[in-house]
Amino acid sequence: MADPLYQSTILLSEYAQAVGPTDRMKADIQPVLFGLFGEVGGIMTAAKKHHREGKAFVGYRRAVEEEFGDTLWYLAALCRRLDLSLEGLFEQAIAGEDYTSMLAASDVENGAIARITMPRQVAKLDDALLTLGDAAAQLLAIQSSGTGTEATLVRFIDRYLKALQVSGVSFGEVARSNLKKTRGRFVSPELSELPLFDLNFEEEEQLPYEFEIEISQRESGLSYLRYNGVFIGDPLTDNIIDEDGYRFHDVFHFAHAAILHWSPVMRSLIKQKRKSDKVIDQAQDGGRAIVVEEGLTAWIFSRAKELDFFASNETVSFDMLKTIADFVRGYEVDQCPLNLWERAIIQGYAVFREVKANNGGVVIGNRNTRTIGYRPL
Repeated sequence: MADPLYQSTILLSEYAQAVGPTDRMKADIQPVLFGLFGEVGGIMTAAKKHHREGKAFVGYRRAVEEEFGDTLWYLAALCRRLDLSLEGLFEQAIAGEDYTSMLAASDVENGAIARITMPRQVAKLDDALLTLGDAAAQLLAIQSSGTGTEATLVRFIDRYLKALQVSGVSFGEVARSNLKKTRGRFVSPELSELPLFDLNFEEEEQLPYEFEIEISQRESGLSYLRYNGVFIGDPLTDNIIDEDGYRFHDVFHFAHAAILHWSPVMRSLIKQKRKSDKVIDQAQDGGRAIVVEEGLTAWIFSRAKELDFFASNETVSFDMLKTIADFVRGYEVDQCPLNLWERAIIQGYAVFREVKANNGGVVIGNRNTRTIGYRPL
């Protein structure tokens, strides 16, 4: 199956199949029903903020799109547990006179959702959301095997489509965005399919594919970096009353470089910016990109302190990963899946803990394997 993220038309069957590996919930339908009901509440909350704050709620479209996508995910998960066809239920929902086809008949039969059949009449926002909430509440009463289950689901899908229409977001984009988020979080990427941001640049403008950077601490408490025998960057302290090891935070930039193939900070440190392309140099390697990476690194560090620097964690919370995605939106690293960010954080903090415990060490990065390691001085 071709990757539906890159197709002009997404099929409901393809969507359901693509998100299947991201379903890590128990086989019981009750948690899925609760999750679906919660996402409908999220739709109503986002719509309420938009209604109340108007243009001041700048994240409205993205928030509503995400909530509709998560609702679709739970709906697919519910159909999976009930052994029902997601596209079959949608076909029943759009068969009535309330809908007008925007697709060829063959596409409708195949369950296409890029430009899915939509309601003829657009209801008021409040009315559409209230009926959606009512339909979601009725779903809570269904059982794994019982009469009326299919009809209840068809009714919910009808209300879902009408709420989607009045909210002004595209069903195709809802599905595509949800696929990107959920597969990026839960499905390990194929290394060969990941982006290579400096592949077409000369070697002197590429991040090194293999590197070793020495971190040492002097009696003054300052930490120093040395790469290829040359000191780079400025000596650092923790810059805080209670020492926490932040003086070694460049480890995280090296993790970004090795695992994400992205680090404006490291490019600046080793003077390997992509200056042959003025647009890339300014937009991706320039001062603002450096500030974004430094700010993101500091924010993650503040959260990591509360988690003992991920000493007992093998995963990163979905909420943290989504915030990271918001941080880097508009920069090339936005193409990296959340799963890869998780890898960079977990491996980066494993090396950081070693460097912190030993007041230094050698950071070993390998872009080919997208790994980072540690060796004592």
